[in-house]
Amino acid sequence: MAEAQSTLVLVKPDGVARNLTGEVLRRIERKGYVIEDLRMVRPTRELLTRHYAEHEGKPFFEPLVEFMGSGPVVAVRVGGHGVIEGFRSLAGTTDPTTAAPGTIRGDLGRDWDAGVIQNIVHGSDSPESAARELDIWFN
Repeated sequence: MAEAQSTLVLVKPDGVARNLTGEVLRRIERKGYVIEDLRMVRPTRELLTRHYAEHEGKPFFEPLVEFMGSGPVVAVRVGGHGVIEGFRSLAGTTDPTTAAPGTIRGDLGRDWDAGVIQNIVHGSDSPESAARELDIWFN
């Protein structure tokens, strides 16, 4: 059995603007995970630079930081057994065009030809990332 974990889930500005926060939270809870903390924030450039530090210098870094700072983001601490891998499966692959039906991105996302992928949600990809990201968003 997978161990109990906490992970960071972000409902990105496109998800918030499209009123999909409740649907994302419903899917998380329906899966059996627990919402441990939740806040709506307008992230600063400094917060986003810390969050995406491993991508600094890459061509998509500036458009990504600009997009993520373009509107409110809902940050959620989600807990449960195997929740890091489980939420990433629930979210679907990064590209909403090829994400499987039944996933958050597959059902709710699409390519808007916006210069940066707008794919509704972010989920931590490892226990180390989850700890670092939760500290950034919930410190």
